[in-house]
Amino acid sequence: MKTGNIFSALSMIGFLASVSSSVIAVEPVDTPEIRAAAQKAVTRSDHEAIAKFYEDAATLIKAKAKEQQELLEQYENKSYLYGRQAQDLQSHASAQVREYERAVEANIKEARLHHQMALKADENHAAANPQKLSAVNR
Repeated sequence: MKTGNIFSALSMIGFLASVSSSVIAVEPVDTPEIRAAAQKAVTRSDHEAIAKFYEDAATLIKAKAKEQQELLEQYENKSYLYGRQAQDLQSHASAQVREYERAVEANIKEARLHHQMALKADENHAAANPQKLSAVNR
């Protein structure tokens, strides 16, 4: 009887360790460094670099969302394996998926904004330097 309890305790510890490593909260992508870079961005390449940063962040978060979705499906399909905790695990995984999806949308929105700013930076640069533009057209 004691061996069974020890085995189940060790199994639960292993399970919780594996779940906790995959259930990391979304870190904010809007760090002070990226905010400072966005405020200092003037040229098209500056804005394109920031947009790429947000696109890369969205890609990474999408992968995390996919992992959580697969975990949620596991919890739903095999809830009998998780006993009383099955509903809690399902709720948590579902909340993580929603949070990741919101973060992906926010990052894509920021990337689009910086792509637009990059285009405007090009237009502003061309408008401010018409002599260079006419020299190029000759």
